[in-house]
Amino acid sequence: MRKRKTGIGPGAYRAPWWARNRHVNTIYASLIGKSLPLPPMRRERWEMPDGDFIDVDWLEGKWSAGTPLVVLFHGLEGSSDSHYVRTFARQAHRHGWRFAMPHFRSCSGEPNRLPRAYHSGDSEDIDWMLKRFHAQVDGGPVFAAGVSLGGNALLKWLGERGEEGKQWVRAAAAVCAPLNLTLSGEALALGFNMVYTRMFLKTLKKKSAGKLVRFPGIFDEEAMLRSRTFRDFDDAVTAPLHGFAGADDYWTRSSAGQFLSRIALPTLVLNARDDPFVPPGALPDPQGLPDWLTIEFPQHGGHVGFVRGFPARLDWLPERVFHHFEHHMGA
Repeated sequence: MRKRKTGIGPGAYRAPWWARNRHVNTIYASLIGKSLPLPPMRRERWEMPDGDFIDVDWLEGKWSAGTPLVVLFHGLEGSSDSHYVRTFARQAHRHGWRFAMPHFRSCSGEPNRLPRAYHSGDSEDIDWMLKRFHAQVDGGPVFAAGVSLGGNALLKWLGERGEEGKQWVRAAAAVCAPLNLTLSGEALALGFNMVYTRMFLKTLKKKSAGKLVRFPGIFDEEAMLRSRTFRDFDDAVTAPLHGFAGADDYWTRSSAGQFLSRIALPTLVLNARDDPFVPPGALPDPQGLPDWLTIEFPQHGGHVGFVRGFPARLDWLPERVFHHFEHHMGA
């Protein structure tokens, strides 16, 4: 299988002139995407082996045996309300495919039961979820996609499982995955990027404060409240809750870039070179990666932006990912 470095299907991404700024593309997509109608969805609660739960939102429909299923793993503090979830659900509806969006622990609007939450390297939860999805599709192919944090966790799982991953997933796609969490963490502590950091920390701190009420002493409350960067927060909260020695240990062990060469099934890795969350230095050299990885690093696109046209549309990204899945339907 030949490695492709340019887009197929909807064509390589070309940003309109007014969206060739990383922040414009990122923010505009998020704002207009929230206004897109979400197709009818139903929620299902899955009880986990450790006593916790996750909530899965399914696209409503009647499916014949063998209908493909697209599973989408959301980004940091994402949910079914995220703009990219709406665009992917709409694309699946147009295709007549099944679609499921599992919420990571604590992200469905209800606190999870355990002290732990979710994190960028949470490949064990990815493993449990994908195996359960595979058991529910009546022989149809399962395609897995991940956005940002979800893309990083998915790529890590794919690399860890290697050939075994083919038992559960036909093809995969990761969009705007951090790949190098250290470089992303440092980038998000600089300049205008602090706007995004403050937005994420606002909800993360609120959830963390709620955990301390239910589980006193699980981490340093003062350090959590003082945190102003992701390094601060991950040192204070994410690391102790999930068995890491600190932010550096968490970032090093969880970064997906180091797992790419071990992926054994067709996978699209799509990152914009102007992504404010993922600096160019975090992007790997495609020449050193397996031929079954499709590596696309367009010049523009921001972070999960990829707007096109005027008035702006958000259909390029889901079209690109679904075309990748269609191309590997019989892989």
